Amino acid sequence: MNTLRDHNTGPSADSDRADEIRNALVDKLLSDGMITSPVVERAFRTVPRHLFVAEGTPLEVAYNAADSVAIKRDQDGVIISSTSAPFIQARMIEQAGLGPGMSVLEIGSGGYNAALLAEVVGPGGRVVSVDIDQEVTDRARALLDATGYGSRVTVVQADAENPLPELGEPVDAILVTVGAWDLSPAWLEQLSQDGTIVVPLRMNGITRSTAFRRDGDHLVSTSAEVCGFVPMQGSGAHDERIFLLPDAHGHNVKLRFDGDVPQDMSLLDGVLATERTESWSGVTVKHGVSFADLHLWFAGFLPGFCKLAVDEGTDLAAERKSWFPFGVVRGDSFAYLAVRPALDGAGVEFGARAYGAHGQAAATAMVEQIQAWDRQARDVAPTFAYWPTSSDRTRIDEGAAVLEKAHGLVTISWPQAANTATGPDALPNTEDEE
Repeated sequence: MNTLRDHNTGPSADSDRADEIRNALVDKLLSDGMITSPVVERAFRTVPRHLFVAEGTPLEVAYNAADSVAIKRDQDGVIISSTSAPFIQARMIEQAGLGPGMSVLEIGSGGYNAALLAEVVGPGGRVVSVDIDQEVTDRARALLDATGYGSRVTVVQADAENPLPELGEPVDAILVTVGAWDLSPAWLEQLSQDGTIVVPLRMNGITRSTAFRRDGDHLVSTSAEVCGFVPMQGSGAHDERIFLLPDAHGHNVKLRFDGDVPQDMSLLDGVLATERTESWSGVTVKHGVSFADLHLWFAGFLPGFCKLAVDEGTDLAAERKSWFPFGVVRGDSFAYLAVRPALDGAGVEFGARAYGAHGQAAATAMVEQIQAWDRQARDVAPTFAYWPTSSDRTRIDEGAAVLEKAHGLVTISWPQAANTATGPDALPNTEDEE
């Protein structure tokens, strides 16, 4: 099928090398459980990813399971369009439950993922790919034409937050390939009654690729995957708010909030000049074991939750291996997730370090939630639900984390947490603070 001169590998004779690396990628995705169905496997073995990524991308990068490839950056150099990493593309297609003859809307265009979808749904299926950026849709359309998929994918330039007249009937699945803070009502209107929507949903700055299906008047999750995506543009965009905490040398620690911000952030002026305190939880984890759901627990149950970024030259930058970029603001103080060696060098213990006059209280609040996660949620997979504004919210699980959105609510539930959450710091956070 590939009759093009490979723009990343030179003469077409190198296509054998591309085929070899592509098949090695698929073998890895199969062994890692990212690909689980024959139809998705065949799509990944067929579509030449290297012809869709940015020109000059080495084959080893184009076909690395964990590598996304930037397509377009804004004037500040921030990536605003990319070809997602193969592992999450495979996982999202599997999450959608797509097969031959089905119809699918892709929100966020680039070409490659749409070609994969065309292979999965086959000649009897339908793929519509939409993006707000005409430069992106023009590029996607050209690459799909050049690789033989132009007649099998309809590319539309539009803000997908609004209904798409080009779509016609509701589709069997919607794949959102950009980070979304909320679910647009138009998406639910365009999804068939039994359809699946897969969306990288931001919950207080923590993102999960979540597959939702309808359950009466709301949506419930069928699967979720840790991921990261460039944020949505257009009317569905939701910008973070960033606050700078300067140190004595003019370098900054940045606190990033995805939702509501604590009332008086000026209370943190000069906070980095205060003495640092710390508190430890006694909760440990072995090296190589994921604790991503701890971050999600913070996002749901820790009022004042935020993410951190630091300038080079700050004390925190010099200590990067001893902390993670998740924090909490409490009045005139803030704390962040810290680790120290444990388990005879085979793991780490979680704790919190803090600055401010009441830093110990902020650190204690974070440590209490680490301990609550360890007791109630560490070995339990969370479930998610989306409750549109018109839904009956009396059905929300007691003890679920509740995050306010523009068009509804997102809830995160851990079965044990619903029965055992106690105390003021374990109550649901209804203010969607990051």
